[in-house]
Amino acid sequence: MSRTTVSIVGKPNVGKSTLFNRLVGGRSAITEDFEGVTRDRIYGSCTWLQKSFSLIDTGGFMPDTDDPMLSSMQLQTQFAIEEADVILCLFDGQAELTMTDYEIVTRLRQSKKPVYYVANKIDGPEHEAKIFDLYHLGIANIIPISAEHKRGLDELLDRVCEHVQVIKDDEQDNAVMRIAVVGRPNAGKSSLINQLLGQERMLVTDIAGTTRDAIDSDFSFNGSHYTFIDTAGIRRKSKITDPVERYSVVRAFKSIDRSHIAFVMLDATQGVTDQDARIAGYAHNNGRAVLLLVNKWDLIEKDTSTAGNFAIDIKYKLKYLDYAPIIFVSALTGQRVLKTLALADSMFAQYNKRVSTSKINTALQEIVQQHHPPVYKGHQVKFYYGTQNAVRPPTLTLFCNYPDGVHFSYRRYLTNQFREYFGFHEIPLHLRIQAR
Repeated sequence: MSRTTVSIVGKPNVGKSTLFNRLVGGRSAITEDFEGVTRDRIYGSCTWLQKSFSLIDTGGFMPDTDDPMLSSMQLQTQFAIEEADVILCLFDGQAELTMTDYEIVTRLRQSKKPVYYVANKIDGPEHEAKIFDLYHLGIANIIPISAEHKRGLDELLDRVCEHVQVIKDDEQDNAVMRIAVVGRPNAGKSSLINQLLGQERMLVTDIAGTTRDAIDSDFSFNGSHYTFIDTAGIRRKSKITDPVERYSVVRAFKSIDRSHIAFVMLDATQGVTDQDARIAGYAHNNGRAVLLLVNKWDLIEKDTSTAGNFAIDIKYKLKYLDYAPIIFVSALTGQRVLKTLALADSMFAQYNKRVSTSKINTALQEIVQQHHPPVYKGHQVKFYYGTQNAVRPPTLTLFCNYPDGVHFSYRRYLTNQFREYFGFHEIPLHLRIQAR
């Protein structure tokens, strides 16, 4: 089951980004000290009363404009409407109505999707009378809020969550590896999928996905079972020509949300770009295992050091993915394509690996003895014990007397040592440190 997608639309300067940041801003993120771990502010996750949904921010919605920049924003908004399950139409509750407001409401009614009309900038009771003008749009219900002051957000979230289901993975679903093939346009995603699914030795079955237009491809190879997510979306040209490239990552983010492993496709002829970093960073921040596929390797003039130098450049630009395996492939010719499945098998085994508490504490004692913890405000930091409390990704919790005294460099040392000790070489390993 895919998460519900909610899009925020409206004219420019009505407070869409403020509302977006309010709804997703409270979500805890993995803290990294490396530059380059970006959070793309057009797409995020929101959780309310144990229900989670994806949220898309948009540019201003200006129908029938001749301005090139506004036309671009219009395409972005249309894309967000097509991707959405629920739409939030935001108005400036203190502004006068315009013909554009009527056109937006008409356009949204044509979408045949649940739409909530929201009056923003209602900062107090003295502003509530102003929302009555919005009823001239033929809207039955208007939700007054102030995104800036967090007023009315509880009611808004309650209404949205009427369309959100609690997602629970069943045991059978968890047994199948879910892989998202993501990357920039023309990086070779469709060629890779066609190479994998076109092998005669594979049993391929197309099954309907849980989103409106996604088709997942489920197949087996050498005793392993895989589900490649949204292969129809990868193979099909986008219905919307998006002049702003960053909006094309929304589909990648949605696929990553449903995956265990992200195959991040890099174009060897162009190197690592900002959009590559954005996609890879999203997968990393959300605890997904990442396999970096350098595609079009057949087009590169090579000597004995080319691959090594290319890998060094990738590791430099994607420092936070120093654990991620790199493989050089040609999706067009099939070079090393099947080896990606063997790597995925190894990564998935690590991703699901559990370590007993006794082994973790034995390792913790040895690791601390090799390099003693720092002194914090005149007190020696002492670790008492540790345990693993999650998989996908493996998450270790260590208990000590002064969690604030564990510097990021020592935290990194602990993470790297546990990674080596238990063989978590190719996947993210999360480390939590808290007081006993």
